[in-house]
Amino acid sequence: MRVAVIDLGTNTFHLLIAETAESQPEILYKTNVPVKLGEGRINDNMIIPAAFERGINCLKDFGKTITEYQVAIVRATATSAVRSAENGKDFVNAVNERTGIKIETISGDEEAEFIYQGVKLSGAIQEPSLIMDIGGGSVEFIFCDIEKLIWKKSYNIGAARLMQKFFKSDPLSDFDKQHILFHIQEQLEDLFKICEKYKPQILIGSAGAFETFAELITEKQHQNIMIEQLKTYQFNYDDYIDVALKLINSTHQQRVEMTGIIPLRVDMIVIAALITNYVLGRAKINRLMLSTYDLKMGVLAGLI
Repeated sequence: MRVAVIDLGTNTFHLLIAETAESQPEILYKTNVPVKLGEGRINDNMIIPAAFERGINCLKDFGKTITEYQVAIVRATATSAVRSAENGKDFVNAVNERTGIKIETISGDEEAEFIYQGVKLSGAIQEPSLIMDIGGGSVEFIFCDIEKLIWKKSYNIGAARLMQKFFKSDPLSDFDKQHILFHIQEQLEDLFKICEKYKPQILIGSAGAFETFAELITEKQHQNIMIEQLKTYQFNYDDYIDVALKLINSTHQQRVEMTGIIPLRVDMIVIAALITNYVLGRAKINRLMLSTYDLKMGVLAGLI
């Protein structure tokens, strides 16, 4: 049976089509489109008209591909940008009317659960771990061990939200950095109490920004590695720190010229590096892994 998973993220819409006849799903097709649904007014809880139309047009194209592949089951999930927007339901209804695709707006807790299931499928969880997924609208944290999910929470501190609110300088000034870090500190106090209690040994970054960190490191070291073809990637901690500090202190143009950063992430990767560095420091973690399996793979796991 063929199934399609659509992940409507705040920045990017993803489409994954898989064959589920075997015990392991075979990925037949996958793509992502930088829709930027949260552009402009995400902190005002509003999808602006241009983003609204971009989203619908993208899903029309996804619908054509789904038809071409003769998919039997489609599951489309919307996350932070849609669930927090005052016109989020209008967007869901418009998509259904104009494309026939039915969108399920999931809660932050459900989003974290799917992320956990996706990361688990990658084989990354081998010890007490803190999973982190940096989206445009929200950031999910999951504490787990090799047997089970222990704690999870979604926070509205996604890269697009923080960038629109605090990113006022180029390169990012110390003043702006301090505002971002103070905001993160305020939001994540309960997370660090959990970390003190359970003492995670490793931070597992779920796709997205962590794929960019890995791309930059492998590019710098001239390693011929295709990150998107891996399930997991083990970072050298010092290599990660070097790349993160370079990103945080770089100008917009310098990042544009770095091989390994997609245009959508040129500025948001700075926010991602700041959040990741802060979490590593406060949680006293000095090991970092990438899982390229994320929410959409978790949704797929549920379908099969």
